[in-house]
Amino acid sequence: MKKNTIVGILLLSLLLITGLSGIVTAITAEEIINYRDKNEYIISARIEAEMIIVNGGRKMTKTLRSLSDDQNALTEFTNPRDRGTKFLKRGEDLWMFFPEAEDVVKISGHMLNQSMMGSDFSYQDMMESDQLTELYQFKILQEEELDGRLCYVLEGIAREGKEVSYYRRVIWVDQERFVGLKEELYARSGRLLKVSMVNKIEQIDQRWIPIESVMENKLRENTRTEFKLLSIEFNPEIAEGVFTLESLQS
Repeated sequence: MKKNTIVGILLLSLLLITGLSGIVTAITAEEIINYRDKNEYIISARIEAEMIIVNGGRKMTKTLRSLSDDQNALTEFTNPRDRGTKFLKRGEDLWMFFPEAEDVVKISGHMLNQSMMGSDFSYQDMMESDQLTELYQFKILQEEELDGRLCYVLEGIAREGKEVSYYRRVIWVDQERFVGLKEELYARSGRLLKVSMVNKIEQIDQRWIPIESVMENKLRENTRTEFKLLSIEFNPEIAEGVFTLESLQS
């Protein structure tokens, strides 16, 4: 009897220890998004990229280069058709320079929701520079396999008082590399607005970075925009006066 009692106590203790260990090591939604932000959230970088806009049977390729710090970004298109077209983001403001008209236009209000250069991205998509945990309250919905990768599926709801492009996000985060593989973007009404899929990931400077992705605007038919990151340099030297309206027009 004593032997059975001792064995029972030992088994019970083992179960309690195992259970407590599971609780202690369980990952939270906020931790998952923080790990994702460490990979994907970029404070300062110089990049070159390519946008392939597919609309029905038509395909347009646009190339661009961009320089950014924690508050500002200057983007210039370099493909022949759009060469010299520039965007300047300074804090919460966005301007666009048209080289043919030599004119600078401030993009604000309802214009921010319009298509950027005919793509499935909006101007507002360019504006959100805060980390996701600062903008959304997240919870884990489930675990799910996506393209052979086990993922955490998380739901983010916009925090009270935060200005965001999308009220609700559902994100598939790779459990091993902590990089987003898929994202669904919703309006407050519950309508699905956009879906983003990552097709290629590379490790650069010990960070997992999406290299190729596709954005689909569900409010438009037969369109998608492929985004390819061609090169990236983290924390580049930035000359004084780069993020100014004078620089935008030069």
